[in-house]
Amino acid sequence: MVTEKLKGRDFLRLQDFTKQELETMLELGLQLKADNAMRRAHDDLLPRRTLFMMFFNPSLRTRNSFEAGIFQLGGHGHFLEPSSTRLPTLEGEDMGYASERISDVARVLSRMGDAIAIRILGDVVGWEYDKSYRIIEEFAKWSHVPVINMEDNKYHPCQGMADAMALWELFGKDLRGRKIGVTWTWGSSPKKPIAPHHDFLYMASLFGADVVFSRPPEMRIDPGIEENIKANAAASGGSYRVSETMEDACENADVVYAKNYVALDLLPPVTSQPEKDEMVKLFGKYKNWIADEARMNLAKPTAQYMHCLPCERGAEVTNGVLDGKWGEACFNEAENRLHAQKGVMAAIMH
Repeated sequence: MVTEKLKGRDFLRLQDFTKQELETMLELGLQLKADNAMRRAHDDLLPRRTLFMMFFNPSLRTRNSFEAGIFQLGGHGHFLEPSSTRLPTLEGEDMGYASERISDVARVLSRMGDAIAIRILGDVVGWEYDKSYRIIEEFAKWSHVPVINMEDNKYHPCQGMADAMALWELFGKDLRGRKIGVTWTWGSSPKKPIAPHHDFLYMASLFGADVVFSRPPEMRIDPGIEENIKANAAASGGSYRVSETMEDACENADVVYAKNYVALDLLPPVTSQPEKDEMVKLFGKYKNWIADEARMNLAKPTAQYMHCLPCERGAEVTNGVLDGKWGEACFNEAENRLHAQKGVMAAIMH
């Protein structure tokens, strides 16, 4: 059975799973969501299981969805933050009594609990693009229990699962014939990760959508992930097109996913250090890239706006879009963090 093949697996990247395996976890999550709505308990799925949650960055949706989720499945979540432990470090980065090697932390925690979930990105790793994922990989290398990626600079697979669940609820799991517009937007902060865009694009293309991705010429995404997206589109019967005009993503779209993200060419390892001032200047060239009522009116009358949240109102999206008829799917998407992650945990931790 597919669920047996999932047992004990790490959940680090969507690319590590087949389409069928991702569907299995999403279908399980949807069943758990339906049970939850009917007040049917499912706390017998992971009784007395312990999830260690290591947060190196602040979180609203990620922390609460995991903590509530493991509780609803019958287990318990331990919230860990760097100030409560010595900093886990890679080999060669030890700092006397102030840090502890990841290989040691992972082996200790995996003897005390049933899974380790890690969120690490941005300033914590000096915005070094690949480092946060290398840290999570190192945990997975040494852990004897599943490791879950709660977001790094490059990947946000749990968000991708919630995104896919929201799209399924709108259209069913076959997205062929649906136009999904994905776009970069302006933002005042040079700190919004690119990972949510990567995994939204990955999932939309995996299930056959016609994806139009709009972004300024300087705002490329990871080329390796873009190749994955193109391969998904070719295999699923969908399509993938890149535009440098925001309106192209919005016109006649069924969904508009619009969010700011960092410029990869202004971060290490391309640069020696994060060029945040230059990034703010770059963003300033595109202040008119905002999901507003005029752009949403270019989409289909039934179109919905999506964003992983938190969003920057007045920069990424207007109040009228988020709080109006277009915004419902955005909050379904946020709620689905809980249910999609329950599907993942129930599959890999049982």
